[in-house]
Amino acid sequence: MSDAEREAQWRRWRSVADLYHACFTGLVLTLVSRRGTPGAAEFVFRVFRRQQQERFVAGLAKLGIAHLPPAVAAAQYHYLSNWIGGVHVEYMHESDRKAWIRYPPPRWIWRGTAICGVPSEVSKAMLRGWHGNNGVALGHPSLGFVCTKQSVDGQDGLEGYYYDYDHPLELDQRVVFARHLEAPLFDAAQAPALPVESWPRPRLEKAYRNYAMEYVRTAAPVAVQLFGPVDASYLLHLTGKLIGMQSYDDLAPGLGETGRDAAGFARLLQALLAAQDDAVDLQRAGGGFELRQSGWKLMDGVADAHPVCVRMLEGLVEGLAAACGRRIAVGLSQPDGPASLLWSVR
Repeated sequence: MSDAEREAQWRRWRSVADLYHACFTGLVLTLVSRRGTPGAAEFVFRVFRRQQQERFVAGLAKLGIAHLPPAVAAAQYHYLSNWIGGVHVEYMHESDRKAWIRYPPPRWIWRGTAICGVPSEVSKAMLRGWHGNNGVALGHPSLGFVCTKQSVDGQDGLEGYYYDYDHPLELDQRVVFARHLEAPLFDAAQAPALPVESWPRPRLEKAYRNYAMEYVRTAAPVAVQLFGPVDASYLLHLTGKLIGMQSYDDLAPGLGETGRDAAGFARLLQALLAAQDDAVDLQRAGGGFELRQSGWKLMDGVADAHPVCVRMLEGLVEGLAAACGRRIAVGLSQPDGPASLLWSVR
């Protein structure tokens, strides 16, 4: 692969990352507006707890920091893993028992104006789901997280520190708030760094894409389990369609397909699916086009993935088609079961 081809592939991956990032943020906002703050907060808690249980301990080993003291390891994990995903984050070491992390503005997860629609309780649910469980996951129940700021409350970032209290913490002590405290200033020279030899740019670019996509991989089945397949189908499809309609103009140039007719959209859909590692075959069919997709790779290996999870992808494609051209019609069928998806573009 030439340098130009590699750069084009990375642009496609980044475009996919932006799209899936928007899908996750959009789903949270859909839940806030349709299910209220309690429903959205419970959803965010379950998503982040699930991710924490699946990735935190294994991630420490991948990042080469499992040997560090618990407070330091937890804080460095958040710094390095979020840095890989393109998230603005800072790390400040105070002692082996106390280490800070700070997410300065702009917040990655609540991009742009989305932050105006995120209640404080939803942000707190993220901390309870992940940050407050790191000590338990490490078998070190004395480790807790002290939050000193929340961006959604109008403060200049989300920040706090991991602290080893030297005694086991009760459930309601694992995340506490101390709004009167301020994080130390960030010094990039003192922050940890990934080893370049094991994290070359191609690996980082793919990890950047996967970081955003993983949120949808986790969120879709959580939505089904929490709200039931009927309601989740509506919520996932609606979110996907809204995000698709809002994202076409940004996505199309990154994928290199800007045609505004059915043929152009069929090529864009093929490029999108290929950029998210799905095998797809594009053919003319009657007066339009058919794309045969061999499953949705994102959901491979998800034990509790319900068939309605694909409704988010279906809504996303419908929304992109609506923004591409008003008269472009898209349909989805699964003639051979969930292992294959057949898209029609007319």
